[in-house]
Amino acid sequence: MAFIMRFCERLLEALFLSLFFALSAEAAGIDVRESHLSMTDKGCELSAEFGLPFNARLEEAISKGVVLHFVLDFELERARWYWWNEDIVRKSRTYRISYHALTREYRLSTGALYQRFDSLADALARITRVRDWRVAGREDLVEGETYQAGLWMRLDLSSMPKTFQVDALSNRDWDLSSGWHRWKFVVPETRSDAAPLPAAETPADAAAETEPEGAP
Repeated sequence: MAFIMRFCERLLEALFLSLFFALSAEAAGIDVRESHLSMTDKGCELSAEFGLPFNARLEEAISKGVVLHFVLDFELERARWYWWNEDIVRKSRTYRISYHALTREYRLSTGALYQRFDSLADALARITRVRDWRVAGREDLVEGETYQAGLWMRLDLSSMPKTFQVDALSNRDWDLSSGWHRWKFVVPETRSDAAPLPAAETPADAAAETEPEGAP
């Protein structure tokens, strides 16, 4: 039973994504200009850069008090020849941009953290550059193994007021999405061929080196 349910979920997901991409094919999409994974002492970290076309319609909406939500999804899978890919990591991050008329500043928040900007361009620049986002621990990955990474940024229309959602159905200006950007990632192996460190010098060794020859 679990086997059938899993198969149906994957099939529905594939059909939904196919329909989504077909409807948004003509939209002004978000470009994934850079995507890179690196291993550090803390784990696996993601760095990415996006090109985000921000049109006048969205700028007008945010100036009227509408909060825009941009969602960044990340996933890491391991290929299996006998079945669906194995899900290793699935993470999501939401950026919320709002405008405060009294202070004439833009606020960008992620979780409990927020930043203030004098211009919308500066706030968007912060969203489009992702640096050192830890997406997995070292214990989650196997050295030498090949994984498939996926990255997707989009404007979350479901979080907007209903009137804007209705308008978004007939207006491509609201449809901002990068679609899934995927690439292969091979976990680097830890080098074990480094030369051993010299042994620490003991007090006895130091005395032997300084003792003059022929001393009784």
